[in-house]
Amino acid sequence: MLEWSLVALRAAGIEQIVVALPPGERAPDGCSGVAGGATRSQSVRNALAAAAEDGFVVVHDAARPLVTPGHFTAALAALGDADAAIAAAPLTDTVKHAGVDRVVTATLDRSALWAIQTPQAFRREALARALDAPDELLARATDDAWLVEQAGGTVRVVESTPENFKVTTPHDLRVAELLLSDRG
Repeated sequence: MLEWSLVALRAAGIEQIVVALPPGERAPDGCSGVAGGATRSQSVRNALAAAAEDGFVVVHDAARPLVTPGHFTAALAALGDADAAIAAAPLTDTVKHAGVDRVVTATLDRSALWAIQTPQAFRREALARALDAPDELLARATDDAWLVEQAGGTVRVVESTPENFKVTTPHDLRVAELLLSDRG
């Protein structure tokens, strides 16, 4: 799945690519490799330390192999005066909040809800500041934009599509394989 993301990154004109890797794995050709951390944010922290010292950075999960070059360029273009710009798909399902007893306590207004994805683009200094957090906070982060929010930064949403989904189950993998085979 990593190779599909690398093709999209390169087609978007992103030249320096740092990959957080499990122990014993080698970085693909043309990429720098760093050790992955115990949490997602620790892996991002390790990769950021190996990245260029200034400018913008993009964080992407290889578990989203259907990413396109346009996802990367749109996130970077949307930064403007924000600290981060994140790909997200508008929710189409009705979303309910339920307590631990599974009794519904609220129906949320889906017009203001977004399913967050990657890529996520950041001003390097904003991401570095956000990642300079205690390990307990890093462990709670499900995405790096949340850490930027916690540090007081501004995060902008960039509309994406549900096709840029995360592969987490065998079903997801089969759907991704079918869609990727259509791309050639």
